[in-house]
Amino acid sequence: MVMRVFVAGGSGVLGRRLVPQLVARGHQVTATTTSPAKLDLLARLGAEGVVMDGLDAVSVGEVVAAARPDAIVNQMTGLSEAHAGKPTMRNADRFFAPTNRLRTEGIDHLLAAAEAAGVSHVVAQSHASFNGIREGGWVKTEDDPLQVVEGTKAISHLEAAVVRAGGAVLRYGGFYGPGANDDQVMMVRKRMFPLVGGGTGYTSWVHIDDAASATVLAVEQRAQGVFNIVDDEPAPVSEWLPYLAKCAEAKPPRRLPAWLARLLAGEMVVGMMTEGRGFSNAKARRELGWELRYPSWRQGFREELA
Repeated sequence: MVMRVFVAGGSGVLGRRLVPQLVARGHQVTATTTSPAKLDLLARLGAEGVVMDGLDAVSVGEVVAAARPDAIVNQMTGLSEAHAGKPTMRNADRFFAPTNRLRTEGIDHLLAAAEAAGVSHVVAQSHASFNGIREGGWVKTEDDPLQVVEGTKAISHLEAAVVRAGGAVLRYGGFYGPGANDDQVMMVRKRMFPLVGGGTGYTSWVHIDDAASATVLAVEQRAQGVFNIVDDEPAPVSEWLPYLAKCAEAKPPRRLPAWLARLLAGEMVVGMMTEGRGFSNAKARRELGWELRYPSWRQGFREELA
């Protein structure tokens, strides 16, 4: 069934891969950006582009009402340098502050606009890479809670609001692919991404094209509930970081003791690298019928950096 799909944050890293997939399936797409300069990009992707401020309730309400969508997909983040400044984990709370506002105020505005416009289905971006609760096994399902940190409070707000509205929450793993982790690869090549402690913490990855295909399925199937959108191989940092360095033709990562990394990079980095928990994709595969082009980061890293 052809639908009118509204993609909030359509010019972002994932939005740029999602919009063409929706268009290729025959859907009519309205996609938003905060920058008028990106309207041409959205047009080239096949969408009707529109400028929207996700933190302005009036702006969101007017744009959604004009689009008259059948479904809304929330991909709004504030992770670009224009919104968050230069990436830094030492001051993670400051860096993620714009995104956390979009996950609280922004999603509330979007859900209110959906209700006012009679839109009955919303799909929203959440996060599941290394932030599973740090107890028990190393791989978590949708039934396991997330680790409680400042950013998780915003994620919890978004997830509860969307599920309560009968929508789907997609917990994406760590993104890689075109434009998704260029800063990270650059740091690896400069040997500025060290292996902390034993690198025992787990991470889940997902190629952005696979994340986009899962999103299309969630829209078309009017999915409800929470889904981990990650690849088949959650793995410890001690495995994926040296492999990423090898694929990037970089020297092996330096090693840094946890106490020193805590002083230099902060608690978030140390926790991720030594205690992080990854995620299982069994539910998404089973209930959405999701098939991955890149079942493992091993294949994906190699092909993307060839």
